Amino acid sequence: MPDSHLPPVDELLSIAVSALGGSERQGQLTMVRAVQKAIDDDEHLAVQAGTGTGKSLAYLVPSIRHAMGSDSPVVISTATIALQRQLVDRDLPRLAETLAKELPHEPTFAILKGRRNYLCRYKATAGWPEEDEQDQLFDPREVSATGRMVQRIQEWAEETETGDRDELVPGVSEQAWRQFSVSAQECLGAGRCPSGAECFAELARARAGEVDVVVTNHALLAIDAMGDLPVLPEHEVVVVDEAHELVDRVTSVVTAELSEASVMLAVRRVGRLIDQPVADQLMEAGEDLKALLAAAPPGRIDELPQVLGLTLQLIRDTAWRCITAMGPRNADKDDPDKAGQRKAAFTALDEVHDTAVRMLDAYGHASEADRAEVVWLDGATDRRPPSLRVAPLTVSGMLRDKLFGERTVVLTSATLALGGTFEALAAQWGLADGKWQGIDVGSPFDHPRAGILYVAKHLPQPGRDGLPQQYLDEITELIEAAGGRTLGLFSSMRAAKAATEALRDRLDVPLLCQGDDSTMLLVKQFAEDEPTCLFGTLSLWQGVDVPGPSLRLVIIDRVPFPRPDDPLTSARQRHVAARGGNGFMAVAANHAALLLAQGAGRLLRAQNDKGVIAVLDPRLATARYSGFLLNSLPPFWRTTDPAIPRAALKRLTTDPS
Repeated sequence: MPDSHLPPVDELLSIAVSALGGSERQGQLTMVRAVQKAIDDDEHLAVQAGTGTGKSLAYLVPSIRHAMGSDSPVVISTATIALQRQLVDRDLPRLAETLAKELPHEPTFAILKGRRNYLCRYKATAGWPEEDEQDQLFDPREVSATGRMVQRIQEWAEETETGDRDELVPGVSEQAWRQFSVSAQECLGAGRCPSGAECFAELARARAGEVDVVVTNHALLAIDAMGDLPVLPEHEVVVVDEAHELVDRVTSVVTAELSEASVMLAVRRVGRLIDQPVADQLMEAGEDLKALLAAAPPGRIDELPQVLGLTLQLIRDTAWRCITAMGPRNADKDDPDKAGQRKAAFTALDEVHDTAVRMLDAYGHASEADRAEVVWLDGATDRRPPSLRVAPLTVSGMLRDKLFGERTVVLTSATLALGGTFEALAAQWGLADGKWQGIDVGSPFDHPRAGILYVAKHLPQPGRDGLPQQYLDEITELIEAAGGRTLGLFSSMRAAKAATEALRDRLDVPLLCQGDDSTMLLVKQFAEDEPTCLFGTLSLWQGVDVPGPSLRLVIIDRVPFPRPDDPLTSARQRHVAARGGNGFMAVAANHAALLLAQGAGRLLRAQNDKGVIAVLDPRLATARYSGFLLNSLPPFWRTTDPAIPRAALKRLTTDPS
């Protein structure tokens, strides 16, 4: 049925809102029309839609209408599992039932994840090559805990209908799950695998190929757009929700790692398939890498040291010898066990070889402006040895050519207009010179009446030596005025723990700190007990949704610039500067603005919410870039007078209305 024979998008939205018990909001209506126009005009669209706008409905209605009229599914991509689950378990089922009578058939939908997220039936039952032969190096308690998880997966494997890892509650460790899953590169393929006909990943793909709306994540969207083989069904329209996270998620997908562990995994997998002397050469190269990384300082590697260059060349060349010694890739295709072992070996060898090539290719450019990738050394931690990593300095070209070049893309989030415009994120997405438009549909909240943005201009600038005493005094007075009810967002886990430790004795309200228990349980406890305070770091800046009187005060300790020694962001700053741009504003200030807006967005989550955002860092009022950061935030009423937020919080405590 062509689009012209379907009900107008306004009418469908009105029916959906009435049936779901809501009320029509101007921002939602503006957004639904803009999304429909972008689809009709084949034009990319960025939509900033504040909390409470109802943006999910505003993009789902035109998406479903397009799928019905074109016989082509619409792909909805999200950054978080929580939003995926909300769409698939709540929003789409209710909307499909509501619109069924208005459309040719009841809208259908499915969720699709990367292959690693599904149980591999063949691997669960066959003699697959060992993932890790170093279990004896682990703490015995960890090994036994992993063993219990493995047993739980085996029991679940007998009864699951989807094979989806997220069904396992509580979750299991990556070490346990690896024994039951394969990557796309390791997979034998449905045609050659004895379990191909009942493969969970293939069944999920088949379902996705028959529905109107496919819900996926940014990582799989990137893999589909940039890979050689399609993962998602053929589609004309993509909606990217939580679009402020797109660049980071795509960067993660295309970041590669090289370590002694990855080399030794390739050695173990190839060991029984080629002559031992050839495998031994790769093992010796891995041992050289181990010794080199153990002695080197962590951080960005701007110039390739000779010894590292020689080691990377050795790994590249010995991995290639192993690949050559393996012979044809499709050998033993009629013997699934041997074919599985060969596929696993080729996958590990390809990863080692290709990563070494990428790292070597990152050097030798005439100028900084010509450089495409950055290499750095991740130092050892308690749980993992050091490793080399390589990542692109920008993903804008990839996104422009691979994602935006092939289809219509709608990008939406509560925080997209940094400094008051969409230009910053559009440049990161590669849209700067393309056919696109950006709109801000506003928010149903009356920010100046509902919230105060207080910047503690009188405090000293934050230093590197922890929280100054004046900051602790300020936090204490604000929390006392609010009667608890505080979410403390800190720039580091160290700062959050230090503040918790210093203030627990000074405050007579419960004080929780991220890490005391699972984040989900801490947020639940915080929401259910009004006087309780919760302190934490990055995941709380973006992941907390606590409407009502349990949250009246959000404290932000400092402007959340990236760490100066962060290898990727510092390299990106320098790269922008080498090309004539302002590296600080394009990278560090954008990063800070995005996080500040996300953090400030924790305060107002429901129509009757009120409270205070308190930023302790005076730079938000005094620095030359403060205007850019302030223009990235919702339009709260602003003050630098410490008496005003305290008085407002005390009034809210005695009279919540």
